[in-house]
Amino acid sequence: MQSVNLTDHFLIAMPAMADPYFSGTLVYICEHNEQGALGIIVNRPIDMTLAALFEKIEVPLETQGFDRMPVYFGGPVQTDRGFVLHRPIGGWQSTLAVNQQVGLTSSRDVLQAVGHEGDPREIIVTLGYSGWSAGQLEEELAQNAWLTVPAKPEILFDMPFEARLPAAMSALGVSFTNLAEDAGHA
Repeated sequence: MQSVNLTDHFLIAMPAMADPYFSGTLVYICEHNEQGALGIIVNRPIDMTLAALFEKIEVPLETQGFDRMPVYFGGPVQTDRGFVLHRPIGGWQSTLAVNQQVGLTSSRDVLQAVGHEGDPREIIVTLGYSGWSAGQLEEELAQNAWLTVPAKPEILFDMPFEARLPAAMSALGVSFTNLAEDAGHA
């Protein structure tokens, strides 16, 4: 039985995380229920810009300010598929409402709107997502693989990717140096 719903929370990978997909990551949980959990990694850019992605999927990018934004590795599931985390939610064909402000959309229409109208303005585009089967995330939490903290939209949308993990740690009131398994001694 699920004890806590982690929708709209960050998962912070503990320093001992051995899984190369998740080591050093900050994951934003978009859905968590009795069937499992779905999230996207929000601090691991890949070697692709939005301009390159839009060109690859043949969607014109007519608006300014998006072309140099990075595309992120969202997780190891469906890495050939794009996902757009955005604020505001909007009315797209296939959107999962995370909360009243933030949505995760997997339909192409959101990218067409970004390319043509520049909205939604606040976006994180990923290839792939992170998924956990029923009880799997709870088991990983019990094994101390992750720390959790309520998510803050400003960490997602107002900060560069390299600042997101430290900001989430700060919101939790800890730093990675305090979590290291083998602390250095001078």
